[in-house]
Order: sequence, then structure tokens, then C-alpha cells
Amino acid sequence: MPVYLINSYDILDMEAFKSYPPKVAIILKKYGASVLASDLEAKAFEGKARTINAIIEFPSAEAATNCYNDPEYAEIKNIRLNSTTNCTMILVKAYGQ
Repeated sequence: MPVYLINSYDILDMEAFKSYPPKVAIILKKYGASVLASDLEAKAFEGKARTINAIIEFPSAEAATNCYNDPEYAEIKNIRLNSTTNCTMILVKAYGQ
């Protein structure tokens, strides 16, 4: 059953961050994931929208977990960690599961 990784964070260094999305796309493909939404201009109805907000669909929670723990992603993750702040990543099940 599909699951959705909801990501929100603030970008501190856009120049450094620019190399993150294309590298992540390669890893996501390896785990059968697809980016459903990614927005640098999201509007918050309540709370605070971060600089970037994204929704990524994975075929299963296992695929999402394996992707996050992939040693290849560990290297890429450092780009995000060094260029962003206030990161939240939440894995949610598809409605009705």
C-alpha cells in the first residue's frame, strides 16, 4: 500500500541546496517513489509554511524506510542538512489503509 513522505524545511543556502533535488531524484527512482508535489511558494492556511514543502509517494513504508537509510542517500542528505533548517519529514499511510 502506498505511503506519503511529507517534507517541510527552510532553505538557508539556496546555492548549496540546488544540487540536492536532482541527486535525490535518482535515489527515489531506485525505490519506486515519485514526487507528487514540491513547492517553494506554498501558502499556509494555518501555521507556517516552510521555504520548501514536498509530498513524495512510495509504494510501501518499507521502501520509504529503505530509501531514507540507503548509504547513498546518507551522502546526499548532508547537502540538505548543511543548507536547510527546521526540517520535518513525516511518513503517512494512504487514506483508508
